[in-house]
Amino acid sequence: MPSTSYLLAVLAIVFTITLALRAVPFAVLRTLRTSAVVRQLSAWMPVGVLAILGVTALHGAIAAEPHATWCALLAVAVTAGVHLACGRRTILSVGIGTAVYVVLVNAL
Repeated sequence: MPSTSYLLAVLAIVFTITLALRAVPFAVLRTLRTSAVVRQLSAWMPVGVLAILGVTALHGAIAAEPHATWCALLAVAVTAGVHLACGRRTILSVGIGTAVYVVLVNAL
């Protein structure tokens, strides 16, 4: 068992690193608000997250059950359609797409 001073030193280091990592974003927030990179990221990150989610869902569905490929493709299409039709509400579109997939897989 390590000594008490060793454990206290480790805790102090962990505390300092955690505090620094949580404080840095607030320290640079003012410069990030006018950044062109942050503006581009805010436009493209939701699209990227949905694309990665779609690819992962398709890969998982095809690998697990090859006969459910059409169900997964239809669910991704529904997710994209709902996302575009309902004002780009990510939680709504992912939720409805997931529900469509679950219903299709269980119905067929």
